[in-house]
Amino acid sequence: MSARLARLFTDHPASIGESYFAHMAFAAWFSSRLATAAAAALVHACLPFLFETTASRIVRELYERVDKRR
Repeated sequence: MSARLARLFTDHPASIGESYFAHMAFAAWFSSRLATAAAAALVHACLPFLFETTASRIVRELYERVDKRR
C-alpha cells in the first residue's frame, strides 16, 4: 500500500524527468509567477496606466519555460 501511495507523488514528476522535489520547486515557482501576473492584471484593471504589459509578459515567459521542458 505504501508503494502505491508513493507512486501518486512520483509518477507524474518522473514522467517528465524530474524528482518529486524538483517538480515541487518548479510548481511553486510557477505558482508565484502566476500570482504576480494575477496581481498585476488586477491593478491594471483599476489603474490601466500601471503594469500595461506585465501580466502578458509573465504569461509568455511561463509558456516558454513549460514549452522548453517538453
